[in-house]
Amino acid sequence: MSSTTGESIPVGTGHITCDLHSSTVVFSKLSSSYPLKLLSPRVAEHGVAIVYVMSYGGGLVGGDCMQLVVEVGKECKLLLLSQGSTKVFKTRAGNRASTRFRTSSSQPTPGSLSLQAVTTQSMEVTIAPDSALFLLPDPVTCFRSASYTQVQTFHLARSASIVLLDWVTSGRRSMDEDWDFLRYYSVNEVFVEGRRVARDVSLLDNSSYDTQTASESCLSNPTTRSPPRTLKDRLAPYSCYAMLLLYGPQTHGVVTDLQAKYSTISIFKRATPERFLWSLTPVDDGKGTVIRAAGVDTEDVKNWFKEVLRGLEAVVGINEYRKAFL
Repeated sequence: MSSTTGESIPVGTGHITCDLHSSTVVFSKLSSSYPLKLLSPRVAEHGVAIVYVMSYGGGLVGGDCMQLVVEVGKECKLLLLSQGSTKVFKTRAGNRASTRFRTSSSQPTPGSLSLQAVTTQSMEVTIAPDSALFLLPDPVTCFRSASYTQVQTFHLARSASIVLLDWVTSGRRSMDEDWDFLRYYSVNEVFVEGRRVARDVSLLDNSSYDTQTASESCLSNPTTRSPPRTLKDRLAPYSCYAMLLLYGPQTHGVVTDLQAKYSTISIFKRATPERFLWSLTPVDDGKGTVIRAAGVDTEDVKNWFKEVLRGLEAVVGINEYRKAFL
């Protein structure tokens, strides 16, 4: 998808700007360049638009860098979806085109070679009054030896709403990959009228281990040392972890249902871990809600979210919502 004729689009960047004209959401800007790809299908529901955020080749490799700017106009409802999980391929030596043309300088800078190995995605979103963003992608799946960094920032007007889903899987289990990537780093920040109301950071690093446990083991028995605990050791038995943030008036119905569901949970000691776990935490004096979930199978997590968020059908339309969890 290209922008206005003659306009140059920097490598790996995208821009989405939508506004409401009568009852139809119109894109005044929908542009992207390799390796980022944006597609918007026709939508029957009034006031609603969908954009699929994808990449060429079905995944991202070491050195790919994507930067997306999103502007949601007043009274618009925008769904940002993906088609399949965001696959992050293993880090490989070499100079990617997406990094080679990112700057005009032909001389490598200190540390530039190591930075090329990291796959990065950033998103800067502005949500106008009485509008809403529903960011419901498929999970990120990092292959063995992959390194991935994601930074997403959301700026909301006081009456705006957001549903933000950020989740990651353990890798290709069919290939015996189980938390075998090098590093996964994700940051989500939400601001309302310039005030930060939520900040969520996830860091999964296979080069680190539980240093406190190792130190305690050495102190109790200096002659022995416990082996470093890998990500697989620390995150077992679950293969999918998720964070869901809901904020704003258009999420109240779903939040009310989640609170009622959470109030029925009984906490007690179990001999074995449950296949699925979830928790609910209010933020910003109850104006927002954060859900954290973990499941032995990714499908368990996906089906749970599909069910508990079904109340969004009344907000974005039945057919539009069903596109989020295929």
